Amino acid sequence: MIVRAFISGCASTKLSDEEKRFFSETCPWGLILFKRNIEKPEQVTELVRSYREIVARADAPVLIDQEGGRVQRLGPPHWPDFPAAEKLATASSSRESVSLGARLIAYELLRLGVNVDCVPVADLRFPGAHDVIGDRAYGSEPGKVAALARAAAEGLMAGGVLPVVKHIPGHGRALADSHLELPKVAASRGELEQTDFAPFRALNDLPLAMTAHVIYEAIDPALPATISPTVVSEVIRGNIGFDGLLMTDDVSMKALSGGIGENTQAAFVAGCDLALHCNGKMDEMRSVAENSPPLEGKAAERAKKALDRIASGAKPLDVAEAWSRFSAMIETV
Repeated sequence: MIVRAFISGCASTKLSDEEKRFFSETCPWGLILFKRNIEKPEQVTELVRSYREIVARADAPVLIDQEGGRVQRLGPPHWPDFPAAEKLATASSSRESVSLGARLIAYELLRLGVNVDCVPVADLRFPGAHDVIGDRAYGSEPGKVAALARAAAEGLMAGGVLPVVKHIPGHGRALADSHLELPKVAASRGELEQTDFAPFRALNDLPLAMTAHVIYEAIDPALPATISPTVVSEVIRGNIGFDGLLMTDDVSMKALSGGIGENTQAAFVAGCDLALHCNGKMDEMRSVAENSPPLEGKAAERAKKALDRIASGAKPLDVAEAWSRFSAMIETV
């Protein structure tokens, strides 16, 4: 079965017959889960299993956004409520708290069969910027953000879960929410390279990254990073030096003004390896699939290298002891 270079959502807590046929026919590289897809552990496990059975790949990526704080798809009563990045960053042992928190998230995810988490957020927090990033950021200082983002990535990989660093090359300075409109950043290229881009440069060896639907006027005043050949080649692959698997943010977000098929095509023309589509609407899913190429060549090599990073599985963890330490770290924050 030929794997196609896109990641798809689904509509509900189990796959419909139409979705089963679609996944069988198109074989997306991965599936992404949202709250609408989650009810209880047994149900999520079955949803994951059924997707992998249809695409005939036992290690097919299943993704989720489980950051903690405002952005976590799994929560009480079946799963723990994890703190936001900003809270972990203020703990007395911030690097250890971030790493241990990520390791505990990985433990919860892997039990469900979820093997990719769209974490860490390596965007900086800027005063006056839109709060779409806000407390999802580890802070405003590039060095600290890079160190804590790496701790999160390492914690996930120790738990057998692949991290996705986002939103490359930096969403933190944006004055708008790219879910709703197109943000434009007016900072100079030199300033961006010293600040916004710096954490991603320090993390350029990580296996996956998700693009930002943001225009950087000093680099490409017409196109957001996701669909800008200039930003992808000169900044993401160039200045930042990221050579891992590059996936778009959701191509159905309002920041991209074209149709779904047009946005998908543009992302591949720009140099992205994978298109991400999240909302589970079948007409849009078909358009994404029709405009996504087979996963081959350099993109396939990057995908294999990424999955190889977690092929050995999770390292042993004393879960009760880990939770005891983690709780002590964050209870005074």
